[in-house]
Amino acid sequence: MALFSLLVAIIVERLKLLPARWQLDSGLRWYQKQMFTDSQLGTVGGMILALLLPAVTVAVALWVANGWFWGLPSLLLWVALAVVCFSHQYQRRLFKRYVQAACRGDVQASFHFAGELDCSECLDAVSERELGSRVGQSVAWLNYRYYGAVALFLILFGPVGAVFYCSVRFFDERRQRLGKEWPVVHTLLYWLDWLPARIIGFGYVLCGHFSNAFPRWCQLALSLDSKPREIVTEVALAAETLPEDEDVPVSVQSTLALLALSKRNSTLLITILSLLTIFGLVS
Repeated sequence: MALFSLLVAIIVERLKLLPARWQLDSGLRWYQKQMFTDSQLGTVGGMILALLLPAVTVAVALWVANGWFWGLPSLLLWVALAVVCFSHQYQRRLFKRYVQAACRGDVQASFHFAGELDCSECLDAVSERELGSRVGQSVAWLNYRYYGAVALFLILFGPVGAVFYCSVRFFDERRQRLGKEWPVVHTLLYWLDWLPARIIGFGYVLCGHFSNAFPRWCQLALSLDSKPREIVTEVALAAETLPEDEDVPVSVQSTLALLALSKRNSTLLITILSLLTIFGLVS
């Protein structure tokens, strides 16, 4: 079910078939506003409850659906949850606007959309070329955060794991955007990202220039103190030769190169999952 659900989710996301109000982040925003106040989220117990409740609800739904009608309700739940976890049209719109602004030479708009694209890092670029490199790294990171990591949690832990990861990611991003001091969530997300970031980073090694990327991956991945974002972005940068194409704006060249690398990495992940499914190692 993991492979089928993942393929359906990718197709739906690429075709932009899921309305914004049905995407997981929209549902989590409603859930946060209806269920928890800022003061409740400021306590350890309140935050843990907010993080666990969506995953527990999914676990109960899967348990109730298990065994009915030859497994069809379970399959539909797997597919539906994979689709809502993988649909992120807001980030796609921002990236498209960044590329459009860069192509028409609007430097100010390019910096604005680049800053909106990734709230986890300040894009302190000083030139258009550096901006392209930094946005390319952000694209690699966002591809990991919104697709690669979610896919790994779906494969290893099913929809419960995917929803739990997405919930922790959502609350950590809300904490950053709102400037809140919510406990637990940032540290928990760091540890949830610890192993997947190293796995996705090694995928970049295999998809790019192995001789350049592998030493960098070893240096970062074998260090217990390396941050997940640093591993993903630095290895991606080492794995891809940044082009100089006169027909493409300077601030887009590196971005598109790292985006292509991320797509190859996603293809590699699906290929490996297919092989694991064929050999019966993944259901």
